[in-house]
Parts: sequence; C-alpha cells; structure tokens
Amino acid sequence: MATSEEELFASVDALLEEEPQLPPPAERARLREAAGITQARLAAAMKTSTQSIKNWENGRSEPKEPRLSAYRRLLDGWAGKHPAPGAASIPAPAPAAESPSATVPRASTGRTAPVDPAREITEAVEVPAVSVAPESPAGRPATSSRRPAPKKTAGPALDPRFPHGPLAVLDGDGSAYGVDGIVLDCPARTIPELVEWTLKESGLGAPKLHRNGKDSDPLIVLTAAAAVKLGLPERLEGHEQRRSLRLSADHAVVKQVAKAKWQLTQRGFGPWARIYRKAQAGQRQCVQLALPSWDALDERSWPGVADMEPADIARVLGVYAQRVITPRGSTAVSGLELMTALRPPTKAVQDRATGNWVSGHNPGSLGTDPMDPAPPEATAEHPVVVNSGWSGGFLNEEAYQWVRDVDLLSDEECTLPYAVGLDLNTAFLAAAARLVVGLSAPDYFHTPAFNPKIPGSWRVDLSHVELDPRLPSPFTPDGSRPTGPAWYQTHTVAYAQELGYNVAPVEAYLRRETGAYLDPWHDRLKTAYVDTLADLGVTKDLDDRQFLAAMERHKQAAPVMAAVLAAIKATVKGGVGKLRERPQGKSYKAGERWPALQRPTWRPDIRAAVISKARVNMHRKLSNMARMTGLFPLAVLSDCVVYPSPGESPLDFLPYAASGKPQPGGFRLGPTPGLAKLEGVQTMLWAVDLMEQGLNPARHIKGGDAVLDEGE
Repeated sequence: MATSEEELFASVDALLEEEPQLPPPAERARLREAAGITQARLAAAMKTSTQSIKNWENGRSEPKEPRLSAYRRLLDGWAGKHPAPGAASIPAPAPAAESPSATVPRASTGRTAPVDPAREITEAVEVPAVSVAPESPAGRPATSSRRPAPKKTAGPALDPRFPHGPLAVLDGDGSAYGVDGIVLDCPARTIPELVEWTLKESGLGAPKLHRNGKDSDPLIVLTAAAAVKLGLPERLEGHEQRRSLRLSADHAVVKQVAKAKWQLTQRGFGPWARIYRKAQAGQRQCVQLALPSWDALDERSWPGVADMEPADIARVLGVYAQRVITPRGSTAVSGLELMTALRPPTKAVQDRATGNWVSGHNPGSLGTDPMDPAPPEATAEHPVVVNSGWSGGFLNEEAYQWVRDVDLLSDEECTLPYAVGLDLNTAFLAAAARLVVGLSAPDYFHTPAFNPKIPGSWRVDLSHVELDPRLPSPFTPDGSRPTGPAWYQTHTVAYAQELGYNVAPVEAYLRRETGAYLDPWHDRLKTAYVDTLADLGVTKDLDDRQFLAAMERHKQAAPVMAAVLAAIKATVKGGVGKLRERPQGKSYKAGERWPALQRPTWRPDIRAAVISKARVNMHRKLSNMARMTGLFPLAVLSDCVVYPSPGESPLDFLPYAASGKPQPGGFRLGPTPGLAKLEGVQTMLWAVDLMEQGLNPARHIKGGDAVLDEGE
C-alpha cells in the first residue's frame, strides 16, 4: 500500500516526541564505572544528589526532563567509548541541536535561560578517551583527576558534609530546588519520609558559625502544591493572630509525625515547623519546615518572595542563609538566633579533677540561664514588677517620634519649596557597633557617681538641660523636655554630660560584668548588608550623585537581591525587638511568666542600650547640622528625618567642604550602616499641612501614605 510523505513524516515526528529511552539500570552503572566517574561526581554535574544517581542505577527511579535527555546523551557518549563485551563499537552521536524549551537556573539572577542541558552535562563530565595510564614510580597506574574546575560563586565554599547547601524548596513534582541552581529528586510522600530523606540523603545543612556553636539544621520550604501532596492543607486559616496558626493535634499529619517517633516543638505544626528527635552520638536530628502559603515568608520582611518560583525562592533564602543564617522562623527569630549562633553560651572545658571534657560557660556570651531584669528595665506585666509592687517608673528608651511645633517655623523656612526626607541605613545596627552591654545580673546602688563606661539604668533629673526648642530633646522619644527625675540608660545620661551638664544619679541598677556582646552580630549583618547593596549596584566607590542615582533604581536591578536586602534590614529591627518580646494571647494575666522569659536573650536592658545610642547618634547629627548649616528638622521618626530644602535633592542642603567632600559630624550619604539615603521628597506646603494636623511628615514622606519601618 502506498504511503504518502506526510504520513511518514507524521510517524517520524511521533517517534521524536516520545521520551528518550535509557539503557537498563545495570548498563547505566557499567558505563559510568567504565568511564571512571564516581556517583558523587556525576551527581554534581547533573545538579542532583548522589542518592538520585544510585536510584537511577538500581531502577528505583528515573530522571525527569531536562535531566532525562542529558543523561541519555551522556550514556550514549560513554557507550561509544566503552561498548559492552562482544558488542561492536559505534561512534558517539553528534551533539544535538539546542532545544529552545530546555532551561536551567542562572545563578546571577535566579531566572531561567535557554541552554542545552545535555551539552552542559557532557562538558562538565568529560567522556574520557580509552588510554593507558602511565606507570607511577611504585609500579601502579598513576591517577589523574578529571574533576572539572569548581564553579566560582558569591557564597562561601560548601562544607563537604553539606554538599547541596543549607536549604531546598520542594515543589509538587518532587523536585527540590537548592542553592546555585542545584535540583534534587525527593521521593518522599509523607512528612516523616521527607524528614528522613532530608537528614539521610539530601546533603542539606550548614556548618556552625562559631567553633563552639552548632551546625544549622536543614530547611525545607514547601510550596503550596508540595504541602497538598504531603497531606497538608494548602492554606491554614481560622485564627485571629498569625502566630497562633497551627495544625490541630488530631490532624493526620501530626499523628504521622508522632507515630514515626518524631517530635514537634511546643509551637506545634505551624508556618515554621521544627521536627526533631533527641541527638544521637552528638548528632542533631532536626529539620525545619517553612510553608509560604501559610504566611511563613511575611510580605513585610520578604517582599514578593512567597509568590516567586521555587528556584527564585531558593535563591533568595540561600543567599540570606549564606550571608546571615539559615532561617529558623521570622526574620526577628533569625536575628535573635544569629546572636546566639555567633556567641554560643557554652564551650568545652576540661575538668581539672577528672580530666574529662565538660560543658562550661563561654566568656562574652549571655550563658544558658535566663536572667531577670532590674524592675525599671522590665515591663509593667513582668513578675519582678508585679510581685514586688514596684512603682518607681520604667526606662523609656524608644526611637524618636517627634514633630516640631509649627509656631517655631520661620518665614524663611516656610518659603522653601521642598521637604526632603533622609533615612539612616540600619541605624540600630550602626548603634550596636562596639556597644558595651551588661553580661551579669543587675546590682542596686544608691546615689552612685555616674560612670559612662558602666552599662545600666540610672535615675537622674535631666529637666535642667536647656536645648534649642527647634530640636527634639535627646532624652525622650517624643522630644519633649523632661519634667523631673526619670530612668535612663547609660548612653542617654552620658550624652547630657557630653553637652556640658552636671548629672547626679539618685539611684542605679548596674552590671559588673560587661562586654561587646553584639559585635559579631553587627559585623556579620553589616557585611551582609553592604555586600547585598553592592550586588544591586550600590557600592562604596560611588560619589554622592552616583549613589543617589544607584539607590533610585536598585530595587529594580534584581528583585531577588532586593528581597534579600529587605530581609537583612528586617533581621536587624526584629532581632533588637525580640530582646524585649512581650506576652501574647488574650488569656495572659499580669505577673505570669511567658515563654520568652525562659531565653537568656530576653534582655530589655540590651535593647534599651541599642535604642538609646541610636537616638543619641541622631540628636548629635541634628545638632551638628544646625551648627553647620543653620537648618533645623521638621520631624523625626526613628531613623528618618525631614528637612526643609531649596531643592529636591539632599545635595541641596547637606554640608560640603570647599573640596567637595562631606563635612564630618552631619548627615552623610553612603551605603554603609549609619550613613544616609534619600527617603522621599514632598512639597513644603504638604509637610506644613501635616504638621498642623498633628501628623508626622517623616511617616509619610515616601508618598502613598507609606509608613516607615521603625528601626530599619
């Protein structure tokens, strides 16, 4: 029967559309071994796990596209070089044409770019020619490494115990996307199976940040599709407060976890679930799960990340993990965990009596036991306040929320056309640098002589300090002048002394053991912040005009890295806030201890020290600006200040020397913590109108009724 050309081409096209067939599993293993390639090396080239290669070679699973075509091409190449015994050698097929549909992640942006995955694999795993190795002096064949040159990445070298990085994002098809574009095959069908796979096969985790610390537990982020596949609801709703979101104790997945002899923390199975068993032989057995569809990646801290593709989520969280810490909850939780990871409470010490190594206190840390604050450092509901009947007042060291009285505006100021907002980069982080804080319990002193080097809380009368009313008082958050004795942190009292005023404390709670506890925390976050800004094109070598231009477009340069930057800033703010976490829940009663009090890092005095220093730093700059330029602020909100200006740019009013360099002491533009950037520009009429209504222009200077994140 005659066959038309169209029918023949249709049949051929149908064959071409079929998935490529692989040789039997045993033949796959033979070809790899004949080529002299280890399973680990092949896994690295295929961007998958060693266990996946084992599964392909024993028939437990099959690769999926684009790995399927790439693996087939590699095996064909090896078959041409190493035919089976008794089989005729056939030449390896010519390189296939590039497929426009094949994609792999591109490390620089987290997006996908068209490539030929088969070509990439065959280039990474060289198909060796059949040759006789030269003899070594010992008479054995000399071995030569065929390992490809390591790929250079922005992150640190991977720990050999964790070859696939700190985390992975699991989709509904069983693909786990890791850092640097790696994709693992995850066969898990239940949460217990996922935990077992993560600990035993995934190669995920991160090394400790301090020699006396602990390795970071691996993190698995579950997409909505992956959650449903593993028996979890796509979304978790029905609670008034986000922090109370969790599965009920009778949910099937919670029962599966318990039946498999795993445990959940007291927070249960929520947006951030920690599943663990007791450590065995010193090895932790713990996996952290995060569910973006349950609001694990809060939009304020991780803008746009929850809606990204799995590979991009892995890119954002992976960079954050490498530069900051593997996330273990909100950015606030991660900020607090970072403090402990960099200042572990214990270290191994040798018992002189027995010679055995035991756990001992690590100097410079906060130790393992929680510590009650002095009554004025606590909150009104704290047990030390309620049980003692304390009525002596409290520290009020908070960030600025101040607006100048409109009656103090001059005619000259009102005729200026613009109001320009400046924002200090991570002001709380800058304040944490070289900050000496108390490490021991507070001791009470009556009428002590003031010493600016001793951290603590001082009751002193600063109402006699006379300052220009066009500036906020440095002693109160609302900028009002003190009216009598009050409690202040050391930095606040020291600033009054710096201004030339006598200070005579009535009483004080001071700490004998001190140290710069936050130094490593500051250093790591500062480096992360500066490096991430540099990735967005904002570098230290830019002049002020170039800096302003780069900041104007930096968020559009790379949304993935912009999300990392936002998370770093939220980590600073949240970490400081967690030092004085308040009780949660409607059922709480004053005087009861709440969970946060069990942490050695519940330290409201350290929080007060950071905020006090940040507010004093702000006032010092405001005073220097007034002295150098004659300009006074319209309003201040935390680390944002609004000035009247003759132009739309900070360059129109910031002080510069004749050489063109910024004058020291005032606000300076730049990308490092403590330097300033443009926050927003509005008209002077707009600012005055808000001031007359009792509103703060600094809160809305960005436009769109934006609210500034305090303590950025």
